[in-house]
Amino acid sequence: MSEKPSYLGLLNAVSNAESQAECYLNAWAAVTPDDGVRQVISTVALREGEHGKAFAKRLCELGYTVLPREDPKFDDKMDIASSTSLTDREKFEKLGLSRDLDPSQPDVFSKFFDDKSIDIQTGALLGRYIAEERDSGRLLRGCYDQLCAAENGHGASRAANGDLSAQLSRIEDLLEKLVAKKR
Repeated sequence: MSEKPSYLGLLNAVSNAESQAECYLNAWAAVTPDDGVRQVISTVALREGEHGKAFAKRLCELGYTVLPREDPKFDDKMDIASSTSLTDREKFEKLGLSRDLDPSQPDVFSKFFDDKSIDIQTGALLGRYIAEERDSGRLLRGCYDQLCAAENGHGASRAANGDLSAQLSRIEDLLEKLVAKKR
């Protein structure tokens, strides 16, 4: 029998965390009044759920199963995400999804490949996961920035002010007002 892989704990932790994130992000997407926010949150929730299942699948392929690990903050995250009294901006902040990554700090994923025994298939899964997590972070940060800009009156944003046709209508109205002033 082959030796138990040293990276099972990492696979298990990622599977648990991603599956839980899918739950609270779906709860948020279900209650947000903003179509743009819903699109971003739903996209990230789908990725999180897929990651949870992909890592559970990899554990199964290696002959193991996911060991459930409770997140002591999960109920709080669900309450925040499903709240109808908090704004989307407040949810970003309370869930810790609004922070900028500090380039002077070590990358949270940098230690993933310290284990030189990781097999090719697991390494490929980890690489895709890391790339998607970074992209999800950019999507979330961009959405949060648009919400903040809209609250501060710094321009229209798709996520905060509706679809493209609404933005074009606003621009047309502003142009008409500008032309009327010049007459």
